[in-house]
Amino acid sequence: MVLKNAGPVAAGMPEAGYLPIPKKLARAGVKDIVRISDARMSGTAFGTIVLHIAPETARGGPLAAVESGDRIRLSVREKRIDLLVDADEIARRLAGHRPPLPPARGYRGLYARSVTQAPEGCDFAFLHHESTARWEDEQ
Repeated sequence: MVLKNAGPVAAGMPEAGYLPIPKKLARAGVKDIVRISDARMSGTAFGTIVLHIAPETARGGPLAAVESGDRIRLSVREKRIDLLVDADEIARRLAGHRPPLPPARGYRGLYARSVTQAPEGCDFAFLHHESTARWEDEQ
């Protein structure tokens, strides 16, 4: 199962990464499924879950190319996750991806334009020393 648009820009990175197993599958005896998201979750959940996918969907990251019915291969041993779709098709999908425009003003607009991705801590970029000069130039 894939949950998209739950990263820092799109949704503020809520604790939404723990997706419960659909009732239909649970009734059939399924105990675990792979869940993939650009969201986060608390440490109290369990199962096979890949979170903090970055860049996130709203920034045109790899989840933006995933569509219903696609197959995804996960190898924990190799630390790999692969979308099993032809590379040309992935490129076509990503080229057509249009994230929603962030608000132009206010805190939400500032946040959407300035927040870093999960590997960088979901912090304002202008608070990082190396980006301060760049941010000041843009003002």
